[in-house]
Amino acid sequence: MGLETTVLGVLTLWGALTLWFRIPERRGLRALGVGSWILFACAVMVLIRGHRAPATLGFAIVFALLFVWWLRAKPSNTRNWADDVAQMTTGTAAGNQVTLRNVRNFDWRTRTDYTVRWETRTYDLDQLTGVDLITSYWSYKAIAHVLVSFGFADGGHVVFSVEVRRLKNVVYSELAGFFKAYELSIIAADERDIIRLRTNVRREDDYLYRLALAHPAGRALFLAYVTQANQLTVAPRFYNTVTANCSMLVYHMMSRIVGHLPLDHRLLLTGYLPGYIHRVGGLDPRHSLGELRALGRITERARAADRNPDFSAAIRAGIPVPSDLTL
Repeated sequence: MGLETTVLGVLTLWGALTLWFRIPERRGLRALGVGSWILFACAVMVLIRGHRAPATLGFAIVFALLFVWWLRAKPSNTRNWADDVAQMTTGTAAGNQVTLRNVRNFDWRTRTDYTVRWETRTYDLDQLTGVDLITSYWSYKAIAHVLVSFGFADGGHVVFSVEVRRLKNVVYSELAGFFKAYELSIIAADERDIIRLRTNVRREDDYLYRLALAHPAGRALFLAYVTQANQLTVAPRFYNTVTANCSMLVYHMMSRIVGHLPLDHRLLLTGYLPGYIHRVGGLDPRHSLGELRALGRITERARAADRNPDFSAAIRAGIPVPSDLTL
């Protein structure tokens, strides 16, 4: 009976969370759905003591219907999205020239006060000079958002970010990411938008690591981002906190570019991702991880630079460029 009750409890919890996160944004309807499910499960747990077979069968049938409903949920690109993820970046390549549409370049004053700007920009991959990893921490040291920035000879940078595509007025939840609550998006953005938003507006703590990535691999990674972004516009996907997030997509792209990369728990605990990259030879071998972390903390430099047109150069002051490009 103990095992049976535990299984029923776990399935009941899963069903309650699924209903809460998957029912449309109406709190009354959500509460009704979750409340009805929990009352049903409680009734089953009472009845199972004297009517085990019919109670178990009834629960199995209703749970199966709920599970099929969850499986049949389809991602979409046509919803009432939050402004910062309202557009999706796409790109086209013509030789060395790549044109990106819907590059985000918002002017953020506060979290809710900003000027919306989506731009079209062209990049010459022959002029690619480096690739940087940025980790942005908002609470726990084990969890960070991962961004990848591409630098060019003219001093310009463009950042690719794997984003949770949220509806308007919806706050991100790591737990909701397990229940098909969000779609997946890849956005290209100006550093004065996407980094400054995190350090200066959201007051997150950011670290920049220059990757030991040779030019062919950097170029291939840029094009891989463009390919992934284009695919999402025609075949939307759900975001998943574990399997389809800001680190796992980069891991799969890099594995295809440089060959096999080992799986590691730090791919999920993204706050520790720089340690994994250092281990596989992706950071400057002349410095320890601790040294690179200290040199790469850009939070205060970004806050001081603020709207400085040389924002990208200012946040990189003192960060060494790898001399040995190994990947």
